[in-house]
Formats: sequence, C-alpha cells, structure tokens
Amino acid sequence: MFSGVLLGGVLLRVVAMLGYPPALWFNDSYDFLRIANAPFPHPLRSEGYGLFLWVLRPFHSLALVTALQHGAVVVMAALGYRVLVRDFGVRRGWAAAALAPFLLDGYQIELEHMLLSDTLFTVLVLGAVLLMARPGSRGWRCAGVAGAMLGAAAVTRTVGVPLIAVALGYLLVRRTRWTALVALAAAFALPIGAYATWFRHDHGRFAMTSADGVYLWGRTSSFADCGRAAPPPDLARMCPHGPPDGRPAASHQIWEENSPTGWVDGRPFDEETNEKAQAFALWAIRTQPLGYLRVVSYDFFVRTFSWGRSPYPTRGTEASYRFPRRVAPPKAVPVIGGGDRASVVREYEHGAGRTRVVSPFADVLRGYQKVVNVRGPVLGVVLLVGAAGILWRRARRGSGLFWLVGTALLAVPPVTADFDYRYLLPALPFACLAAVTAWGRSPDAAEHAAEPEPAGREPAGREPEVQPA
Repeated sequence: MFSGVLLGGVLLRVVAMLGYPPALWFNDSYDFLRIANAPFPHPLRSEGYGLFLWVLRPFHSLALVTALQHGAVVVMAALGYRVLVRDFGVRRGWAAAALAPFLLDGYQIELEHMLLSDTLFTVLVLGAVLLMARPGSRGWRCAGVAGAMLGAAAVTRTVGVPLIAVALGYLLVRRTRWTALVALAAAFALPIGAYATWFRHDHGRFAMTSADGVYLWGRTSSFADCGRAAPPPDLARMCPHGPPDGRPAASHQIWEENSPTGWVDGRPFDEETNEKAQAFALWAIRTQPLGYLRVVSYDFFVRTFSWGRSPYPTRGTEASYRFPRRVAPPKAVPVIGGGDRASVVREYEHGAGRTRVVSPFADVLRGYQKVVNVRGPVLGVVLLVGAAGILWRRARRGSGLFWLVGTALLAVPPVTADFDYRYLLPALPFACLAAVTAWGRSPDAAEHAAEPEPAGREPAGREPEVQPA
C-alpha cells in the first residue's frame, strides 16, 4: 500500500515539475533570492532558506531548487514510514494512511513547488522529531543532532523557536540523562546564537529580525480600539485606522500604504517603529485581553478547522496557494538590500525565471488540487483521535511528542502574528503520526523490544524452550 502511495506522490511531483517549470512565486520569494545572491542578515526574513538557496546558487537553476524540495518530502515520508513500522510497531496499512496526506495533498505539492521556506522548515522539524521519538534514542548524540536540526529550523522560520520547549519537556518526561538535555539545548542554541550575533553586527541588535514588534502589532491591530482605551501619548500614532470590524486582515495591515507602520517597498522598518509597535501591542493585549483572546480563538478554532477556504488574509494571498492558470512576470518592485524583483531573479537564475504554464500537466494538477486535499475538519478529527489515544492508552512517549509539535505549529502563528492557510501544512504530518502511533498495535511494545534484555534472561512474554531429552 505504501509503495502505491509513494509512487503516486512521486508522479504528482513530476507532473508539477512538467506543468509549472521552473517554480511558483510568492511575495517573500524575492527576498530569499536577494539573500542568496549576496547573503546578509535580512531585517524581515529569517535567514535559513536564503542560505539554502545560496548553497545552490552556483547551479543557477530554480528547477533544481524545486526538485530538491519535492525530493526531500518524498524521502522524509519514506523515513517516517520506516519509523512507524519498525520502531513503533504500527500496521503497514495504517502507516501508509498516515503518510498519504503528506505525499498526496494537492496544497502540499503546490507549496513544495514555491520558493518559500516552509518545505525546508518542515523537513528539518520532521527529521528532528522522528529522531527523538524513536524508541531507544536517548543518548546525547541523538539529542545533539535533533537539537541542531531544530535550531536550523528556527533560523529558517521563527515559529520553530518554541519547539525547543516541547523537545526539552519530552526528554524530561522520558527521564533522559542530563547529558542529552544539555546536548539538545546547546545544539539548538548554536545556530540561533550564531545568526543573532551576525544580525547584531549589521543591525546593532541581538535578535533574528528587526520586525518582531511590527508582526505582534499586526496581531493586535485586529482588535485594538483606541476609542475605548487611549494608549500612552507616545504610542498614539500606532493606533490602527478605522473601527476593528472594518479593518483588513492582521498581517495585511502591516503592509498597507497608509499603515501606522510606515511600510515602503524596499525599505526595512526602523528600530523606533519596531519598538513602538511592540510597546503598543503589549499595551493592547494588557488593556484589552478579551479582544486578543477572541481573535486568537477565532483564527485557531474556526479558520483552522473550517471546511472551505475563505479569501484570507487577502484574496490574492489565498489564491497564490492554488495552481494558477497563468503567471504574470515579476514586477519591478524594490526589495530590501538593493535591486528589484525582476533583477534578483535574473541575477540568481541567469534568466528571466518566468513560470511557464504547460498543458495538459498544469490542467491535471488544477483539477487534482480541487479534489484531493485535507479539509480543516479532517485535520481536527485527526488531532482529536491522537489526543484520545494518548490519554486513553497512555501512549505518551513518541505519540505525545508528535501531537504537541503539530499543535504548536498550528497555534503559534495565530498567537503571535496571524492565520495563514499555508501554516496548516507543516502541522499535518505530525497530527497523522500522533494518531497512528497512539492507536498502534501496542503503545509500548516497540520501546520494550528496542531495549536489550539482560544476559541469561528470556524476553518478557515468552516461555523458555524445553529441549527434548
């Protein structure tokens, strides 16, 4: 069964390469290419994906980038299947079903074909979690490798930073030796500390971006009402425009032409704006906590688990996650670091890099994506099934780690910034892994099987063989 699922996933990705060569684009893609052309600590984007593109820059091939992204997901799915069957004792059919969404979901395939950090981030986190969850992997070496992968994931997308708390908690629950805890934390801190030091050298601030306050301001712009409670005079200019019910989406308000953030294409936010935005956001959460709770709860419980997709945060953003009928060339919009969108593509690709829509492959994918995708309620049911298995069967080891990582990946964006449909996909494989391991053949059988028996003692559950006289 898994061989069929894996083959189907490979064929779909080949069709994507043939239907939309060389890649699909998002607004953030051009910033990552600008980093790749001449690496520098970008004030808005985490650096990890840009450095990944920089490593591949000598090939001057966007098609190679998307091929590697597709291939990495296929490899991780195969490794996940091996861990489920060999280490957790999950039946082969259920293991194949758990990996099927990761391999066959139409939106997942489209996201892999975009020049975005999400695929690299998912592969790094999934690799780290599979390594930690395997029964018997309690040594400091495994913990160190997992910590380094989580640290690289956090540099790729800052939503990965809170995952270190989940990982450390998991090792503590398993009563792992202190050497493994230290190895995990140190290996995690190393890439983050190195990047933050580089960022401080260029921007004078020990951080990963200079827009963390602006992003939090965007979250609070959904509910902050300066008419009900007046902010301190020095923060008054950060009040969002218009009544809360009539404002654009939280993340979109940051980039509006007349936004209090003062955004201008090609120019980063200055330090004063970021500090005031953060101070205003903390003031809004402190003075209007129910408003903050309302928007976060709505994004997490309603938008995340809705059956259909609404045009959120904007119609264009949501549409960019669907395989398109036509693709416009990049506009001459300035990018931070110099140049514009068209020039950074030419510098990286040594060509226009314009996406071609090739029939009939593109037509097949558009039709496929409309039908084959994991709906919000299905994701919710999978999470509930995993939680029920963890609580009912006390399968709290690897299953709990999978479940907590998946839930954290869903919850952190609405809490800190805004909801976006592409943020659902990295959480999907973890939710499926939690469900099947929690309800596997025997929650702890694989762990007991992995532990060596003392010499001269028969394994539990087996009678000693009696030799005939």
